[in-house]
Amino acid sequence: MNQNKLIITSLVFLFTFSHSFLSIAQDGKRDLYELKIYHIANDAQEKMVDEYLKSAFIPATHRAGVSEVGVFKPLPSEEDAGEKIYVFLPFKNSKAYFQFQSKLDKDQTYQNAGRDYIYAAHDNPPFARIESRLLQAFTGNPRMSTPNLTAPKSQRVYELRSYEAATERLYRQKVKMFNSGEIDIFDKLDFNPVFYAETLAGGTMPNLMYLTTFENMEERDAHWDAFRVDPDWEAMKDLEEYRNTVSKNVTLLLRPTDYSDF
Repeated sequence: MNQNKLIITSLVFLFTFSHSFLSIAQDGKRDLYELKIYHIANDAQEKMVDEYLKSAFIPATHRAGVSEVGVFKPLPSEEDAGEKIYVFLPFKNSKAYFQFQSKLDKDQTYQNAGRDYIYAAHDNPPFARIESRLLQAFTGNPRMSTPNLTAPKSQRVYELRSYEAATERLYRQKVKMFNSGEIDIFDKLDFNPVFYAETLAGGTMPNLMYLTTFENMEERDAHWDAFRVDPDWEAMKDLEEYRNTVSKNVTLLLRPTDYSDF
């Protein structure tokens, strides 16, 4: 195959993939999520990002049609405490996702309120780096839910889990496991999930991610104790089709900021 044919073939593939992705995501049957992770190097950067998110970004996000924005930080006991800020953005479809930044660019109120962050000097940046993951909700749980909690945000525990798989086939089997009964077990035991999602783009692929929420650490531990001995889970976990579907479990314990929407 000569170079021109290779280029044409590549373009056709990219067009077909993009068209298929947009057709699926734009139908609105499953949410798209962006998980942004701010890596911060010091207290000054944390303060600047906090002020930007609270006073500029979240109000502008609401004006852009995204009503629920979650902002979380690692618990003090976590090894990355004080080093990361997690921002969760839900979108109904790909159109809303791709139009989001342009809406911010045209929002003069946002530009004014976020000026210190937006126009920060190159030698005094508000963060070290931003990591971003694009997620799509599971078919078995196609929409996010705000948690039904009554405890103050300062006491809550939000658990963000990432299950990595050794191969793409095994990853798809783990997604199937969630859609075929594991989500039902979490719901039965009142884990108060915010989302379950497949990672479309980001680090550590193939992997899925989900976020469950609890009133406090004691409740979190009690829920997992109940899960481990649940008869439905006992019957499901050792089925041949679901063996070896998780090669690595990354568990992060987070707490919502006082300005987070949930």
